Amino acid sequence: MVLALLLSQSKYLFLSGIITALPILTLINMGMQMKNMKEDTFHSVLQNTVFEAVGMLLFTVLAFLLTIWFKPSISVISSLAVYAVFMLSGKYIMSMFT
Repeated sequence: MVLALLLSQSKYLFLSGIITALPILTLINMGMQMKNMKEDTFHSVLQNTVFEAVGMLLFTVLAFLLTIWFKPSISVISSLAVYAVFMLSGKYIMSMFT
């Protein structure tokens, strides 16, 4: 939230919206998972939650860093593409460990 506040004072206003939406999306996701969660699935849910948090951090950092060289719309689309590849490859890698 501090980062969103700092970004709202900068010229990168769209990033404050992204950063503000991340915790809200995470809470919604956790609530939906906990509704139907059993004890034996807790470990797998925990792994997925940590992996998702890393992916969202990657998305946010890339969106911020790419605005140095590209327009905001291109930066967000590129970051979203990297996030999608990260999440899909992570799903494959995580399935190898379980």
